[in-house]
Amino acid sequence: MKYLMLASALALGATGALAAEKYVLDSSHSQVLFSYEHLGFSTTYGMFSGFEGEIMFDQEDPTKSSVNVSMPTLSMFTGWEQRTQHFMSGDFFGAEEDDMITFTSTNIEVTGEDTALITGDLTMNDVTNSVVLDAKLNKVGDHPQAGKPWAGFDATTTLMRSDFNVGAYAPFVSDKVEVTISLEAMKADTEEASLSD
Repeated sequence: MKYLMLASALALGATGALAAEKYVLDSSHSQVLFSYEHLGFSTTYGMFSGFEGEIMFDQEDPTKSSVNVSMPTLSMFTGWEQRTQHFMSGDFFGAEEDDMITFTSTNIEVTGEDTALITGDLTMNDVTNSVVLDAKLNKVGDHPQAGKPWAGFDATTTLMRSDFNVGAYAPFVSDKVEVTISLEAMKADTEEASLSD
């Protein structure tokens, strides 16, 4: 059961389902961390938050499941205001208020009892490339406060900044960016799920 849940790529909390069920992200406990090498002297870190998205989970055939998530480009947090402003400038993103980073799954490959490779289209800075997330199930079960099925997982991937036209100063500032994702998802209410059909 556990490996089937992971293969759903976030909708890991479904139990006893015979058809696809909708799960939505918990924005308050979902984030993307990124890191890159700075001139060989240090590793610099940043974060994106503000996730929105949904997962449709087919327990009988997890390959028919799907995940679609987004987050505002301007949600980036670096811990230093001048750096964040530089990243949002024309040197990098040239971000507008409504610019979003999106991920839409295209394939799920189960690799173990609680691991899977999730392939999808990542769109960032108006560029779309296929990426593979190495995902791991953390926990699935009823949320002790919300009283509904809940799931959490971590995933990692490596991106090249230049693939998304944000490769300024490479290779002195590393083109390669290590990405760590941690997400929680909750089963959608019946009314909410039906309205989205």
